[in-house]
Amino acid sequence: MTDHPDRRQGLAAGISAYALWGLFPLYWPLLKPAGAFEILAQRIVWSFLFVLVLLLVLRASWRWVPMVFDRRVAPRLVAMSVLVAINWVTYILAVNTGHVVETSVGYFINPLVSVALGVLLFKERLDLVGRIGVAFAFAGVAVLAWGSLGTLWISLTLAFSFGLYGVAKKRAPLPALPGLLVESTVLLLPALAFLIYLGVTGGAQFGRALPTDVLMAFSGPATVLPLWLFALATVRLTLGTVGILQYLAPTTQFILGITLFGQQVSAAYWAGLVLVWVGCAVYLFDTLRGTGGRGTVAPQS
Repeated sequence: MTDHPDRRQGLAAGISAYALWGLFPLYWPLLKPAGAFEILAQRIVWSFLFVLVLLLVLRASWRWVPMVFDRRVAPRLVAMSVLVAINWVTYILAVNTGHVVETSVGYFINPLVSVALGVLLFKERLDLVGRIGVAFAFAGVAVLAWGSLGTLWISLTLAFSFGLYGVAKKRAPLPALPGLLVESTVLLLPALAFLIYLGVTGGAQFGRALPTDVLMAFSGPATVLPLWLFALATVRLTLGTVGILQYLAPTTQFILGITLFGQQVSAAYWAGLVLVWVGCAVYLFDTLRGTGGRGTVAPQS
């Protein structure tokens, strides 16, 4: 049993991680006029540098390195990298084009996608209450699809890319910081090549204004810090507690979307969201009872 100080530390770390992820929609617009792919490339490069320095400063163990070159593990690591890149660029593109609400829906759906993938791929059991939760969420997605076919791809891409990312993580487990270093390393050469291309063709925004350059560089720590806090929380808290905390981020994103970003949400959209929320609540209740399926709790973008 984890003692009270550890639980308090885990709770503080978890709340901090999801609060930071929830506030990300305020950060990415600050990097305009850079496009989503330039922001993604900068994020990869600065994440790689920050994690590498952090691992060296902390004198972390490098015993995980041989795993990277295992022929069975390497393809999964590449898959992890591609999936997280798809998730990141979709999130940045959506936020910077005013679709914050759609990103929040994606992260409301994500845990339930992870549960479904757990049942299909890992033969995890899902009891009646869990199936009811998934059914409500599926109904909510159907309503959202009916009323917003043009933007539903954003929510589903975010939900499924991180769901599949969780599958790859489960099959190629690495500690949080080394895992992010490997993902950044796989993506580093394409990111650098794209940034060099932008520089040569005059399309790069980096280097034109010092405040924007500083914010670009800060995308590394901004990516790594919540992931680190998340890792601290998961070893100190129960899965049910982490599952509840997970909904802080999309709730914050949704509130920002309809207030600060001024998105209009139709009655049909509200109805779909309510169904998704009900499904999530049923699933969380089942998780807290300790009898439902155990999906992967994935970090946000």
